Amino acid sequence: MESLKRNPGAEELDVLFFSDAAKTQEHAPAVAEVRRYLKTVEGFRSVQIIESDKNKGLSKSIIEGVSQILAKHDSVIVLEDDMQCSPFFLGYMQSALDQYKNVEEVISIHAYSYPIQDLPTSFFLKGADCWGWATWRRGWEIFNADGNVLLEQIKAKGLNKRFDFENSYPYTRMLERQVKGENHSWAVRWYASALLADKLTLYPGKSLIRNLGNDASGTHSEKTDLFDPYLANQMPVFPNEVKESAAAYKAFAKFFKQTRRTAILRKLGLGRFF
Repeated sequence: MESLKRNPGAEELDVLFFSDAAKTQEHAPAVAEVRRYLKTVEGFRSVQIIESDKNKGLSKSIIEGVSQILAKHDSVIVLEDDMQCSPFFLGYMQSALDQYKNVEEVISIHAYSYPIQDLPTSFFLKGADCWGWATWRRGWEIFNADGNVLLEQIKAKGLNKRFDFENSYPYTRMLERQVKGENHSWAVRWYASALLADKLTLYPGKSLIRNLGNDASGTHSEKTDLFDPYLANQMPVFPNEVKESAAAYKAFAKFFKQTRRTAILRKLGLGRFF
């Protein structure tokens, strides 16, 4: 919240907090501490706190929260609690939401980009993403929460390889595990929904967000520095054309292959040599 408040225009934001209930009694004091903190947040146009009395988990919390906001508003910017914003984050998000609000091919705006050198200043990729993002009501209407339907359609259309970035990242396997109840990822369903609809997401060449949750403090990630981004020191310039960047797609696939190899080597105790 402190990093968001440092963004010009933050004082005009209407901020809604969705606070999930504790999963176990052991976690109840920490949840109570977070809720006490939320009551102290100021510096925005309005602040609303929505507290759940039952534990929903990340997936249900995100889906219900985004749906609730977009039932009343035309667009939403979504931040989870471990996101740290660049001072250019809000300007980028708001400008992109305005510029592409009536461009049907564009489903969402993303603020994070992997630490890859020589990406375009901004670019489009098919699909959608989840680390600091925004969408419109028309975009979220495409979201399908039924992972089984999404998986069947991806296989029927022969999109497995494309979905997995040229077999560089196991998104199909992730979706299969979601269908089996082995994970509860909302994000893989958001990505699949957008890809099947042939929609685009805007990315910055250098990240406008840092994920602080890769320190093993959260539920869904291990400790790693492989995704620490190059942070932008200025506002990205938007692409001249609304179409997927073939160069960025190839760069993402190469990055996924490299990071998976590095992660395996580190687990084997060999990472320091590479």
